[in-house]
Amino acid sequence: MSTSSVTLGEATRQKIAQYLAHLLADTYVLYVKTQNFHWNVTDPRFFSLHKLFEEQYEALAEAIDVIAERIRALQHKTPASLKQFLELSCLDEAGPDLTANAMLEQLIQDHESIANHLRPWIPESQHLKDEGTGDLLIERLRFHEKTAWMLRSHFQE
Repeated sequence: MSTSSVTLGEATRQKIAQYLAHLLADTYVLYVKTQNFHWNVTDPRFFSLHKLFEEQYEALAEAIDVIAERIRALQHKTPASLKQFLELSCLDEAGPDLTANAMLEQLIQDHESIANHLRPWIPESQHLKDEGTGDLLIERLRFHEKTAWMLRSHFQE
């Protein structure tokens, strides 16, 4: 029998919700950065990058909702302001006037950073007997690894 989030102790739910708040913030900052690049990319590859960034920010928007709802299922409030997201996130906002390659490089770095932060939390969530969060984290890890790979492919001959 699996343990539901309702039967997890408060200390466990709080610990997991705090981690998820950081993941939510990172995802939100990456969402805004990706949408920024979608709007502002200029390059001979404009159309393909514009479409790629759009697909990615739409996927991130869906993830934002899933992560926030998981925090609520753990009976905690989600951070919900830009100020909170910037305080909680380990990612930096994009600088102005970036080349398309610089945009790609920043996105690769950010997706890899999130993936690296996710890895230790997958076994931790399982150790805490929170399979729901573990499943969400595995899904997010696969997304960020695949997205980083797709972005890196733009630099291969």
